[in-house]
Amino acid sequence: MMNYVPIVVSIVGILYSAYLIRSVMSLSAGDKKMQDISKAIQEGSQAYLNRQNKTVAVVAVIIIAVLWFTLGKLTALGFLVGAFLSGLAGYLGMNVAVRANARTTEAAKKGMEHALEVAFRGGAVTGILVVSLGLLAVSGYYTLTKDISSLIGLAFGASLISVFARLGGGIYTKSADVGADLVGKVETDLPEDSPRNPAVIADLVGDNVGDCAGMAADLFETYTVTIIAAMLLTNLLFPGNLSLLTLPFNIGALAIIASILGLYFVRLDKSKDIMRALYKGLFSSAILAALFFGGFIKYFLVDSGTLSHRNIFLSLLIGLVVTAITVLITDYYTAKKYKPVQDVAEAANSGHGTNVIMGLAVGLEATVLPVFVIVGAMLTAFHLAGLYGVALAGLGMLSLTGIVVAIDSFGPITDNAGGIAEMTEQSEHVRKITDALDSVGNTTKAVTKGYAIASAGLAAIVLFSSYIQEFTATGRKIELILQDPWVLAGILIGASIPYLFASIAMRAVSTTAQAVVQEVRTQLKEHPGILNGSALPNYARTVDIVTKAALKEMTVPALIPVVGVVAIGLVLGAKAVGGLLIGSIVTGIFLALSMTTGGAAWDNAKKHIEDGNHGGKKSQAHRAAVTGDTVGDVYKDTAGPAINPMIKVVNIVALLMVRFLR
Repeated sequence: MMNYVPIVVSIVGILYSAYLIRSVMSLSAGDKKMQDISKAIQEGSQAYLNRQNKTVAVVAVIIIAVLWFTLGKLTALGFLVGAFLSGLAGYLGMNVAVRANARTTEAAKKGMEHALEVAFRGGAVTGILVVSLGLLAVSGYYTLTKDISSLIGLAFGASLISVFARLGGGIYTKSADVGADLVGKVETDLPEDSPRNPAVIADLVGDNVGDCAGMAADLFETYTVTIIAAMLLTNLLFPGNLSLLTLPFNIGALAIIASILGLYFVRLDKSKDIMRALYKGLFSSAILAALFFGGFIKYFLVDSGTLSHRNIFLSLLIGLVVTAITVLITDYYTAKKYKPVQDVAEAANSGHGTNVIMGLAVGLEATVLPVFVIVGAMLTAFHLAGLYGVALAGLGMLSLTGIVVAIDSFGPITDNAGGIAEMTEQSEHVRKITDALDSVGNTTKAVTKGYAIASAGLAAIVLFSSYIQEFTATGRKIELILQDPWVLAGILIGASIPYLFASIAMRAVSTTAQAVVQEVRTQLKEHPGILNGSALPNYARTVDIVTKAALKEMTVPALIPVVGVVAIGLVLGAKAVGGLLIGSIVTGIFLALSMTTGGAAWDNAKKHIEDGNHGGKKSQAHRAAVTGDTVGDVYKDTAGPAINPMIKVVNIVALLMVRFLR
């Protein structure tokens, strides 16, 4: 393919997203009450993102100035492009999601097929935008500058915005969720998403700023960083080979086409299995991508002279296979129909403590298989094509980002649709459909987080390899030997960073949730009529409290990976930084997998009980499950997912510092 084809395909993807937006917005948003609730969610979400962007802009301006004077204007401009488009992908996708929610509720009146179609189309907007804007950013910037090193700045911008979006959105959504649950479900026995709960709108807003805008920024960053890491490694290993250097662009372009076509395979069959319908789209996209990759490599890729076309294709194929296996593993540990979630639900019969213990156990166990998959993929790809093969495997895995984000963004839309159905007192038929979609949406969000973490692991390994290769390219040699105390010191410090990062994030949720709990209690005490429906809660006041607190709490942990690497590099040197990268990758992957999978298992265990098992709603088991879900929420939606971009920020900052390290 010509170098401009990826840019053209990116623009086509953006135009297709515009078509999806138009098709969703043309549908009915229901009656006035449904539209009013949807509008309140829209206003809360936009207010939060606008204030978050203003906060992040201050940090970004400082970083741009530092990059401009230390690494040059192209790196600084690259940072600006990466940061802006990362935020834009989440902002646009979220704005569609908060409008698709009421439309999904309205569509549920016509049946499951209609509701699924509307929710998935709304999510597909975010998915296609993420990959289209990501590919446009990297291919467009490289085409204009022809400067590979400046792409590290672009990766840094995307990664840093992702950390802020993941942290801020995660703190917001779980503070509102935990606060709403603790007072609403535990203290006053209100059903989920009850309009009598003053925190209910904040909770629904949180679903969008965390799981839609946050995930979009997260996977935009992972997508662009994987492409850039592959290009950096290619430039170092095969200097002057333009065909291999631009291969990531062409793979990305083909994958966008495969993802768009895959969207049309999402259809319910006679089994009415929603997850199966979504998986048909995912696996169809994977098969189409494999066919496209094989055809391109065979007929268009210029012979590299050192790598066979067969091994290049097989390395890409490994990434697609890893995606499929990771999805199935995460599904097993988080779906209601499988043993792990049912074990957590059964443990709730014995009380709160045993439910929490079993959830922790499931989370710990769920790290083993994904890590074996990552290791197997890494070793097989290395055997086929060396470090370049590992980069290609990561590229193959991230090629499915479009359809994966579409499936993920389906989650907050269906969650909101269920909330709107509850608040507007829709019929049992509608509630049954929205509840079924919401339950599946919870699993899809967990699956996407597992995918993001596994892909981040491969991307981080490639970035780490690039760090070593960068030293070689500058005429210096660096050996990371375990017996070297500087390396060992770096490993231990790096291993501690994900734990400190997660701790601060969880403390932020706890502090903010306490403020939410106090606000809800105050409103219920001052206006007793709220509980019997004779008075309306002040939703806006709760939204404002959560917004201010989340923005206040997100800055310090977001800057830890940046400040930490710079400090260790300047004080302890290059070997310690190399060790720090190793330590942060290893503990980060395990901690993130454990938190996200365990948290989703707790959540679906609660839903399994609410389906009528172990006594159903308001039983002792249900109360215990709510406690487990409260802990799991912070794990799976705040601390765990934010570790993913944090790992890559650490590696990217290290790459930017190579020339300054001794």
